[in-house]
Amino acid sequence: MLAKRIIPCLDVKDGKTVKGVQFVNFRDAGDPVECAKQYNKAGADELVFLDITATLEARDTVVEMARKVADEVFIPFTVGGGIRTTQDIRDILNAGADKVSLNSAAVKNPDFVREASERFGAQCIVVAIDVKSREGQEDKFPSGYEVVIAGGTKPTGIDALMWAKKVVDLGCGEILLTSMDKDGTKSGYDNVITSMIADAVDVPVIASGGAGTMADFYDGIVEGKADAVLAASLFHFGEIKISDLKDYLEGEGIPVRRIL
Repeated sequence: MLAKRIIPCLDVKDGKTVKGVQFVNFRDAGDPVECAKQYNKAGADELVFLDITATLEARDTVVEMARKVADEVFIPFTVGGGIRTTQDIRDILNAGADKVSLNSAAVKNPDFVREASERFGAQCIVVAIDVKSREGQEDKFPSGYEVVIAGGTKPTGIDALMWAKKVVDLGCGEILLTSMDKDGTKSGYDNVITSMIADAVDVPVIASGGAGTMADFYDGIVEGKADAVLAASLFHFGEIKISDLKDYLEGEGIPVRRIL
């Protein structure tokens, strides 16, 4: 088994790191640059930096903030939010990010994924997929899950599993899968859809949304078959330390990365 990655997510709204429940009711979690510096020291394997209202409010991604964060960290770093053009991607990568995350723009124009992958390389292109359970509507959504966009505010009518397969075919190098139903609830990842997608694609899948205990991370890796597990509030508010989580996972037989 390859080493599994622990990834803190920095959701940014109005220049501050925030955390909500099911994409609403946000509370302040600190300055994103300072958070990034602390996570770099704490042993995080990567960071994800999302301007969560950029698409909804039709704002450009905060490239300057990304540059400041990238100047302070020495681990891989993904930036997303409001990315609509290849120039946006170029600006973000030039600001120091290792990867970009595409979400709403990919749904609206799937060929954007192909264009981005061909121009910058699949290793730079993450497609973020936000999903909501549609149990009982399997005639319309065979996987039982629908893709939602614009911060979870707009249903798309697209089946989650079908979309995951499509974006991989288009050239994305990684999938960031977030359960809107689970987000911020601390009730555990949605391992049903995570494992479904992980089994169906040949790129890494990051599980997001719902971690509440160390056991939830373990379940996300074992039951959800995730290559990486992402969380925000647990790390932001000091409920779980990354070093303790890695010790726990290692003790349970899960290989993790260690900074030498």
